[in-house]
Amino acid sequence: MLFENATMQVHFLKDLVSMRNPASDFSFVSYLHAHDRLADFVNYKSMYPLRVEFHDYLSWAAGRMSHTVAYGHTVTDVVPVLDDDGQAWAVDVLTTHAGGTRVVRARNVVVAVGLESSLPPEVTAGERVWHNLDILHRAATFTEPLPRRFVVVGAGQSAAESVAFLHERYPSAEVCSVFFRYGYSPADDSNFANGIFDPAAVDLYYDAPADVKRMLFDYHRNTNYSVVDGDLITELYRTAYQERLLGKERLRMMNASRIAELRPRPDGVEVVVEHLPTGELTPLSADAIVFATGYRPVDAGRLLGATGPRCRRDDEGLLRLGRDYRVATDEQLRAGVYLQGGTEHVHGITSTLLSAVAVRSGEIVASVAAGLAERHPVPAASQCALVTAGEIR
Repeated sequence: MLFENATMQVHFLKDLVSMRNPASDFSFVSYLHAHDRLADFVNYKSMYPLRVEFHDYLSWAAGRMSHTVAYGHTVTDVVPVLDDDGQAWAVDVLTTHAGGTRVVRARNVVVAVGLESSLPPEVTAGERVWHNLDILHRAATFTEPLPRRFVVVGAGQSAAESVAFLHERYPSAEVCSVFFRYGYSPADDSNFANGIFDPAAVDLYYDAPADVKRMLFDYHRNTNYSVVDGDLITELYRTAYQERLLGKERLRMMNASRIAELRPRPDGVEVVVEHLPTGELTPLSADAIVFATGYRPVDAGRLLGATGPRCRRDDEGLLRLGRDYRVATDEQLRAGVYLQGGTEHVHGITSTLLSAVAVRSGEIVASVAAGLAERHPVPAASQCALVTAGEIR
């Protein structure tokens, strides 16, 4: 959601490298220096860069690695390579790309599948039914006639940003924000609570009993989930108050409410909003409805193909992992399978976040390097294959 005025929600030093190696020239500070904006950023006096700027930083870093990265390769299978004793010290990563097919033999595979958008079970995305992930390019399709009303569902940061974006982008449209809560809840970014994102917190979480893990997660989910930056809450309230004062209410907060009915049309949607305390039903015709209803982790088994069944799972069907993010496998699979992200159930709330990505990546690399010195040699094996979002990296 690269809105022009949206800022990052983590400190700029929590970039790709600085928490592990502050001297690295892949840091955000190095990016600023390379683009002759270091002094300007210092004068900006903020720890939170614009999101579009951080996106450009990530692109800059990726571009510097293009000589070692094979982009545009879609993984179709990950197949264990068995020796005469039935042991698999390597895997073949099968891929397709514009030029045909390719097989990469690797002693280690790191899987980084990220998150995917989540909609309520009864909702199907369509031309006028959106997940907030698609809001920028979907909204760009509106020309004439200009939209008259939007409905945004959700109470988190993405929902609040979507409301603010649509309200500003279409000054003649009404924007209805529908959510279960009485009001937006502010994110807890206080000094002590932020410690949950420290690298050391991963050790504490990993070694904690299951009930303590659940307790810590529940206590601190308001640092990241279904919460909104305080400044944005204040801005939206100020806007709503001013519009009410002037008698031109375009920002409509429909709190303690839910979508009771949704009927898509070719040119919009028909919605019925239920006010939960009273049961009152409010029908609305809207040009589009936006579901800012979050994301869910992707099961890495979807990319591992033939290797997936060899990975061990817990009683809840989740992958078992070591502290070094290596997946537990059967005794015959000796090749390493690692997860970059998607380990929240084991490593805690930071596992899908940028906050610890530098340290997390360093720990994976250290584990891979240590294992390479000990494992059985594999002819023509690559050092490591990284599978991310359906591609081979």
